[in-house]
Amino acid sequence: MQIKFLADQPALLLDNTYLVIADTHIGLELELARKGIMVPNQLPKFQEKLDKLIDETGAKELIILGDIKHDYKGVSWAELRDLLKFFAHIMEKIKVRIIKGNHDGGIEAVMPAGVKVYEPTGFVLEDVALTHGQAWPKKEMLNCKTLIMGHIHPAIEFWSSGARMTEHVWIKAPMNANVLEKKFKKKCALHEAIIVPTFNHLAGGAAFNAGNFKPIGPLLSKVVGYKRAEVFLLDGTALGKLNRIKSK
Repeated sequence: MQIKFLADQPALLLDNTYLVIADTHIGLELELARKGIMVPNQLPKFQEKLDKLIDETGAKELIILGDIKHDYKGVSWAELRDLLKFFAHIMEKIKVRIIKGNHDGGIEAVMPAGVKVYEPTGFVLEDVALTHGQAWPKKEMLNCKTLIMGHIHPAIEFWSSGARMTEHVWIKAPMNANVLEKKFKKKCALHEAIIVPTFNHLAGGAAFNAGNFKPIGPLLSKVVGYKRAEVFLLDGTALGKLNRIKSK
């Protein structure tokens, strides 16, 4: 399956058909407001950005790799309002599949008819495994070549004159296939993992080159060889291998 990274966008395209994004965190503004940080509702921006991506790519289906909403305790009334608006708008243009993330408990109960909802382990498209990233993959995914995941919000930090800045990035890393083979007692064809940047820029990022970076979940901590990863900015700039990118 052909995998195409979209320039300047936290999105990729599979076989010119499937548009893939991750971690929209709809409703994040509510948590920020509770902390005294007031930002406009991001839903119009999400809709505008996706409309443009759908039109430019000609994609026939949208796949969201989890953490569609932000409140992991449930679905607030404001989140419900925005979720319904978001999916009603998008489904006029494109078919939708979602993979539940760790913030998406109970989301299937509020999804419009026609949205396919998968458990966090995800599903397979030909030779590509799609998952949220918080749990072990399905055994059948070991037959795939590439694993695509969200969940981590990958970023790189830069320092200049004492100032710190982070940039969202793509992570392409080799897989520790032997770990999966030992766990599932099955030959593993997976050789590469792609970690998708968060679609919601307000959600922050986990700086992989930070001195205090700690991998979360069994995939990143045991299966994805992130220390040997290649790192790319959203505009396509190759930053090189993670282990050669300096941290403070």
